[in-house]
Amino acid sequence: MTTTQSPPRAQAPPRRASVLDTLRIGAVVLAPTIARGVLARRPRIVAMADALDADRRAARLLRRMRARYGPGPLLLRIPGRSIALVLSAGDVRRVLTGSPEPFAAANREKRAALARFQPHGVLISTGADRADRRRFNEAVLDTARPVHRMADAITRKIQEEAGDLLAAADADGTLTWDGFRRTWWRLVRRIVLGDAARDDSELTDLLTRLRMDANWSFFHPGRRIVRERFQRRLREHLRREEPGSLAALVGGMPTTPRTEPADQVPQWLFAFEPAGMAVFRTLAVLAGHPEQAARARAEIDGRDLSRPQDLPYLRACVEESVRLWPTTLAILRDTTTETDWGGTTLPAGTALAILTAFVQRDDETLPFADRFVPEIWLDGTAKENWSVVPFSGGPVECPGRNLVELVAGTFLAVLLEDHDHRLASRRPLTPDRPLPRTLNPFDLRFDVRRRNAERIS
Repeated sequence: MTTTQSPPRAQAPPRRASVLDTLRIGAVVLAPTIARGVLARRPRIVAMADALDADRRAARLLRRMRARYGPGPLLLRIPGRSIALVLSAGDVRRVLTGSPEPFAAANREKRAALARFQPHGVLISTGADRADRRRFNEAVLDTARPVHRMADAITRKIQEEAGDLLAAADADGTLTWDGFRRTWWRLVRRIVLGDAARDDSELTDLLTRLRMDANWSFFHPGRRIVRERFQRRLREHLRREEPGSLAALVGGMPTTPRTEPADQVPQWLFAFEPAGMAVFRTLAVLAGHPEQAARARAEIDGRDLSRPQDLPYLRACVEESVRLWPTTLAILRDTTTETDWGGTTLPAGTALAILTAFVQRDDETLPFADRFVPEIWLDGTAKENWSVVPFSGGPVECPGRNLVELVAGTFLAVLLEDHDHRLASRRPLTPDRPLPRTLNPFDLRFDVRRRNAERIS
């Protein structure tokens, strides 16, 4: 999960962009990324970004900037804030393996945003507070285990909710994002808080409102009443400590006065939403890639999906979807001290931004940049390449990675087991042309047909 490997020395020093190039980057790269919503996506803006293939435009500009200024961090001329874009895999490695010191995950903008609804969350904690909360998160999420201790209960819930979703799709032959999202949130509430929270859509609607406000970081005053309503409902669910849920582990886990257990839970809730987007996009790309779809179904064939199964290829498909269309738009770090970088000193407090849509689709260094190749997650290619970081990396890698992949892979398996899904809302995503850099999940729609009806009946 973590690494003690010493980060390599940076290959190139940082360079400072001109004012004009800073403005170009702001207009073509940063503004569209921020407008989409870093913590909660804005569907209309995502649709515009998809129509314009905004991430491809951004990538073209960043490649030109790298050719002009070199592969080292690119410092932008922004008044009052030292910000550098990380443009090479070696520098990504240095930043992620050097977190949380000297590259703090509790970045200034991230703190201002997440404090709106989880002021003591591990992502915006430092020092002893962070160490204590990270320990708690890893203990509840079973970070060190390939399979979560509650996998049996989680798998049963997945089977039930995915089954209900497919029953609705059987009725009208269609699967849309709205139906998928409602089902996915019911599942998430059951996994995190218990079955009694299944239909508490108000809880997650309140969280979404808070996340939408948090998109503005410093520039939104916050909603105290909404936050208090959310926290009150969340604590009511946590107090039940319902068996078979993460809430039961929260209640039974050793804590200290630093831990603030209830403030760790919102992160688990909202981190699952982009995992749902990843599943839906994976379904879309598999619909246009018959070879990979056949291999995925072969992995499922004969398995009892009501019980936890090892599904490495399905998990690899989800991971590859997140590489292609990152759910975390930017990985942010702040330097905690003056930092030597190739003979140049970065001041303490410099923000380092890893733009995932650029580094994970860098076609100058990744021969598979615009192709769907789940195999890279099985043959060691992805593990060895620091451009490919869908769950971050190093000591601050997502502690829920294995749990998220269990849920996403199993849910996808149930959807594929006895049904065919044809992408009906857009041009198919096929291996004979580069995959789009931006893919709007909200607009995806599938024609669904049951297979092997005689075996199922």
